Amino acid sequence: MTKTTNQLAIIGAGPYGLAAAAHLRAAGVETTMFGEDMDFWEKQMPAGMFLRSSWEASHISSPGKSLSLDEYATDACVSISKPIPLESFIDYGRWFRKRVAPDLDRRRVTKIERDPKGFLLTLDDEKTMRFRRVVVATGISSFGRRPSVFEGLPLELVSHTSEHRDLAKFAGKRVIIIGGGQSALETAALLCERGADVELIVRQPGVHWLDQKVAWLKSEKNPLRPIFYPPTDVGPPGLNWIVATPGLFRRLPRKLQDKIAHRSIRPAGAGWLLPRVCKVRITTRRIVREAAAGSGAINLRLCDGQQRTVDHVMLATGYQVDVARYGFIAPGLLKEMRVAGGYPILTEGLESSVAGLHFLGAPAAHSFGPLCRFVAGTPFTAAQLTRRIAGKRAAAVQWNCF
Repeated sequence: MTKTTNQLAIIGAGPYGLAAAAHLRAAGVETTMFGEDMDFWEKQMPAGMFLRSSWEASHISSPGKSLSLDEYATDACVSISKPIPLESFIDYGRWFRKRVAPDLDRRRVTKIERDPKGFLLTLDDEKTMRFRRVVVATGISSFGRRPSVFEGLPLELVSHTSEHRDLAKFAGKRVIIIGGGQSALETAALLCERGADVELIVRQPGVHWLDQKVAWLKSEKNPLRPIFYPPTDVGPPGLNWIVATPGLFRRLPRKLQDKIAHRSIRPAGAGWLLPRVCKVRITTRRIVREAAAGSGAINLRLCDGQQRTVDHVMLATGYQVDVARYGFIAPGLLKEMRVAGGYPILTEGLESSVAGLHFLGAPAAHSFGPLCRFVAGTPFTAAQLTRRIAGKRAAAVQWNCF
């Protein structure tokens, strides 16, 4: 049985969904949130990881800075190291959720479709609910990029880094990791520390390590640091201020946007990982041309003709947004939506071409820039969303921009 029409649904209870709920509810917007809190972070990121983002860039946005990492640490009487451990961030997110959405509906949304009064949501218990607006904040779990050379190979031989929580099962195994970014490097470190024989295959001439040449400039003791580095901490000096201002980014020519985005999020590893990958074999300027399943192993041929036979290939090949891969958006709704390369084209308030349907997080990156791929993007997106929906009521809320 379909219930009466509600005001707004948020699908997803990760950092973006939680920030949206905090701001919307502070502005008096009736909000229902669906999903498991911090689900992707707990189930699809390897245990033992650390956040690459700085402390200042890892707060989930809330009005008045009331629910920061600092507040969590004080309230929970815990000490959080830097860089921030994954487990600590998950605990922080759940602490945040209890304060902004204690009524979280843990049912999964299986379908969104048009309704004369807005949208009809079907839940995993086959019940339906109507909403005037829907905010999709389900993260990147559906978007793992799998290069075509590995298509059709079984998961026991080839997997994406987002498909693992416990890496201990690879102890004693020969593992090749494809990629040269933070995920590839940290996964390599974790596998090596768990007793795997690891090789990293990188397309680029070398690994780009962050902060090695500008450590003095980024030091907290440097009084000029705020001039060169905004708290969002995404992108190199100069470009980082453009990225930190999504409203400005959105007004730039498309070609310039693409160049800025590429330069700001190119594959790189945090400097603190260097000592942990000293035993990892890193092969640069190579790509895999062929991959075939063998007898309990996988055989690879590289672009230079070299061959490898290993027990498993792990893809740290990033994510490619394609809203059609969410699976819960009805085909008719997808046809109505304007998209560019899989990304929904969004206007003010992160609203798609389907009135009342909003997207937060990585799907907003095409329209508002790479900041939307990181937790540091939650202040901008939550504030913009709330201004669009709450109007004058939003002016009474103190927006947190760190």
